[in-house]
Amino acid sequence: MTSAAQMAEEIAPLSVYDASVCEFLSGLDALRGLLTRAEEFVALGRMVEHDLVEFRLAPDMDPFRSQIQRASDTAKGGVMGLAGRKVPRFEDTEATLGELRQRIDVTVELLQSISPIELAGSEARIIKINLRRRWITFDGRSYLLEFALPNFFFHVTIAYAILRHKGLNIGKLDYLVRVGERRSTLKDGIGV
Repeated sequence: MTSAAQMAEEIAPLSVYDASVCEFLSGLDALRGLLTRAEEFVALGRMVEHDLVEFRLAPDMDPFRSQIQRASDTAKGGVMGLAGRKVPRFEDTEATLGELRQRIDVTVELLQSISPIELAGSEARIIKINLRRRWITFDGRSYLLEFALPNFFFHVTIAYAILRHKGLNIGKLDYLVRVGERRSTLKDGIGV
């Protein structure tokens, strides 16, 4: 029997790479799956694609397409900022579910180009962001934990909520993709 202390020694410490790149990739994977489900919904004639892409939960909220765009921006901005790299600008021209999927794919490729070594020590990097015409300064740790991750998952969650509101038959494991995969693996007797 393994004690809690032994298990703690065997587990590697959580790195900035794990907490940023890996988490953003997980959320982008969930969005990719949600977009696939939305495309199926549209193909069945249950919704007009333009209406879904432009749908807002409330009049003062951004539409579905903007939720995907902001999630993409936050993931790439978060990781590039932590790595001390220039953040590439993506024009917000996506008007279809397929174009939104392409944006996610490009964001994933960008994140996969970052190595764990590039993020080593980034928790101490000074990061300044312009948030609604006001400059805010963070250290890398605070930036990731107080802004980048919460902002990213806010937009992923709103995209999910819009799809649920519009009638897609999706559930929690469509959002928590990696948990669903782990559950399937355990059910199949793998990784026990």
